[in-house]
Amino acid sequence: MDTKIILSEFYTPGSKTYNILVMHSKQVAEKALDIAKNVKHLKPDTNFIRQAAMLHDIGIFMTKSPSLGCVGTHPYVAHGYLGRALLEEKNLPHHALVCERHVGAGITEDDIKTYNLPLPVRDMLPLSLEEKIICVADKFFSKNAKSNHGERSLDRVVQIIQNYGENNVKRFMEWLDLFGF
Repeated sequence: MDTKIILSEFYTPGSKTYNILVMHSKQVAEKALDIAKNVKHLKPDTNFIRQAAMLHDIGIFMTKSPSLGCVGTHPYVAHGYLGRALLEEKNLPHHALVCERHVGAGITEDDIKTYNLPLPVRDMLPLSLEEKIICVADKFFSKNAKSNHGERSLDRVVQIIQNYGENNVKRFMEWLDLFGF
């Protein structure tokens, strides 16, 4: 599967948004593949990881995120479930789940209700090994067009996740332990 062909169905190659998305997705894919090397004994599907990491943020164009060149109508937090719908339409159901489940350290139904998030009310937690690997890898990189796109430190990643509650930190720390961080 050529993920750039899929991305180019929704983004204009060479555009600001396309360039930001592809750079970020490549960084996430490389980090995810590095993480997968640490857990070879769990037999992660590295081909799937590479593809899904390149597609995990496909829904951002539907969000209102001017700094990324996105002029959609939805809040940024919605990009996961919106991406899921796009990839389900392309008959990529497993890739679609990565889109929905990579946001934050996953989002629970309780989180959606408690914080009145503009999302369908359901658990959106990474379940498969590959989903967890991509979710973790994603946290190390920003899509901020003004940043130098460098990798965040682990301390900074944990600090960011702490903003979303202790349950998210606990879940994320369990994944880090599983992946040998």
